[in-house]
Amino acid sequence: MRAASPVDVGLSGSRLDAAAGLLGSEVEKGRLGAGAVLVARRGAIVLHQAFGRMSPASGAQPVQPDSVFLLASITKPVTATAVMLLVERGQVSLEEPAARYIPEFQGGARGLVRVRDLLSHTSGLPDMLPENRELRLAHAPLSEFVRRVCATPLLFSPRTRCSYQSMGTLLAGEIVQRVTGEPLRDFMRREIFRVLGMKDSALGLGKRRVSETVWSSGPPEASKQDLAVYGWSTEYWRDLGAPWGGMHSTTTDLAVLLQTFLNGGAYEGRRLLKPETAKAMITDQNSGLDSPWGLGWALARSRAWNYFGNRVSPATFGHVGATGTIAWADPETELICVVLTNRPVDEDKGKLLREVSEAVAGAVE
Repeated sequence: MRAASPVDVGLSGSRLDAAAGLLGSEVEKGRLGAGAVLVARRGAIVLHQAFGRMSPASGAQPVQPDSVFLLASITKPVTATAVMLLVERGQVSLEEPAARYIPEFQGGARGLVRVRDLLSHTSGLPDMLPENRELRLAHAPLSEFVRRVCATPLLFSPRTRCSYQSMGTLLAGEIVQRVTGEPLRDFMRREIFRVLGMKDSALGLGKRRVSETVWSSGPPEASKQDLAVYGWSTEYWRDLGAPWGGMHSTTTDLAVLLQTFLNGGAYEGRRLLKPETAKAMITDQNSGLDSPWGLGWALARSRAWNYFGNRVSPATFGHVGATGTIAWADPETELICVVLTNRPVDEDKGKLLREVSEAVAGAVE
């Protein structure tokens, strides 16, 4: 992406400065350890700043605009993209039961769960397993999470409700692995990140050490003892490669991904998805449920999802991550906003991310 002045693309520089100032102020007050923000419009970056330090340790280096953060659930639409690549190639069908690809996922209403339902949060699976803490304390591999998901009861009959669920994304990632015969992280690296030139992105740590990424606190509900075993900055969690929340990336790489969807599936001459696939992923798939959701991507028109703020258009798509991250794009204004922090969303219910997003959207003149 090229750099440009805000005025060149119809944005207010002073309002963008105010948006960045929200992050800077939180760092100065000691309420935020690290943050980075990128704003782009019409393919041009007009704001790219960072605040704070890489970790709370004495002498920690300053955060850079393209420091690597743990994204948490912004991973979900990337996992969905991997699935959709296989759909385009005829290797996976959205309308087939998930059990076709994961035979042990059967019994009760599980046979009614389609691949599509795993991507639109209508499968009936829980967000997290009842044994979530037990598995993390034991440093269980993803295969054990999958085994438990295949035995856990559905919370409701598929497609009768929309309920946010990370475990559906886990099974979506498992389908990619079984169909391709390779780890999801390897497929993503070759088929998504390399294609788009997202050189600083990886599911899991890639070749980095935890110390080379921005430190993350949490999860907030965990005790200090538990945090030392499976917290967001432990090597176990950082390199688990959870399809629902284990991706690392930067503001620039995420802006490239968002621009790809604004462009109908291509970026600077490199095509990732067919135009109709890219459009479907950012279009409501839950007609009749009053819970709009795309394929992996969250939609601003969902009343239950207000992280993007109230100034974006209903066509806006994106995602938020529990570690304190948000990335969205508005097709109507051609605006992209990426905010990566290390303060858990639950600490303020997303207030900071929402305020920055609203300030950015309000910069359109």
